[in-house]
Amino acid sequence: MFWFDAVLLGVLEGLTEFLPVSSTGHLILLGAWLGHQSEAAKTLDIVIQLGAVLAVVVYFRERLSTTVRGMVRRDPDSLRLALALAFAFLPAAVVGLLFHKAIKAHLFGPGPVAAALIVGGFLMIGVESVRRRRPDQGAPRVEDVTLQRALAIGFAQCFSLWPGASRSMTTIVGGQLSGLSTAAAAEFSFLLAIPTLGAATVFDLVKNGRALLDAPGGIVALVVGLAVSFAVALLVIAVFLRYLKRYGLAPFGWYRVALGALVLWLWIASRSAPAEAGAAAASPAPRGDVAAAADGLARTGDHPSRP
Repeated sequence: MFWFDAVLLGVLEGLTEFLPVSSTGHLILLGAWLGHQSEAAKTLDIVIQLGAVLAVVVYFRERLSTTVRGMVRRDPDSLRLALALAFAFLPAAVVGLLFHKAIKAHLFGPGPVAAALIVGGFLMIGVESVRRRRPDQGAPRVEDVTLQRALAIGFAQCFSLWPGASRSMTTIVGGQLSGLSTAAAAEFSFLLAIPTLGAATVFDLVKNGRALLDAPGGIVALVVGLAVSFAVALLVIAVFLRYLKRYGLAPFGWYRVALGALVLWLWIASRSAPAEAGAAAASPAPRGDVAAAADGLARTGDHPSRP
């Protein structure tokens, strides 16, 4: 594991974690292209999310500090926001725990991943099209997230357990459909990443961190990856919020549709290859093996319970 590989992974994680495009899928695509097959590399793909989580904490430090102080003073807005985050976190945590094995058995394949990317893309395009024709763009503040809206967002986040769906896509669209503005839905999605991704990252680090730390160059890769993902994600959050206010989600929807079509095409092409290519496909993917990278994408998803 090379430090430069960790830089590439950190940049990609920081760029895609909060964009509605399935960040984990992109990481696995890059990891397959780089030839990463070890347990240490798989652990790094998840733990590197901690850098993006820390970026959220730093970017929203004033809001988080105000919320904590408000909870101590029993301020209604602060208590409602904290409860809303808890309500939104629970559904996906429970569903992921109960149906983890079934999800892994039936949804971790090229077809489901491509379908999630394409369907999610068209959903974003459709929702954005309808909203742009309405004068009322929804509640503008994250404090407007009621417990009912939080539950709606939480149930929407359950769909992120489908590989390729994207946690940020499901939570932002869920927030829009519950009556929030796009900017408020995105901000709540960012805040929701703290308990969701934080819990998943800490759990995986405790469970599989030894494999990463014992790997040659593992500690350096971890430090470099976290630092780069933190810096890039901090920039992306600010730019993404401004971008949403002007352009909305439709461009990301079209990107998802194109990526899903590409994954589906590569998968069909790999299945149509001559039989003698089967032995080569079973070996680790070399750098530049795009078909193997697409197969790597098909075996994962952008959700907190990914193994």
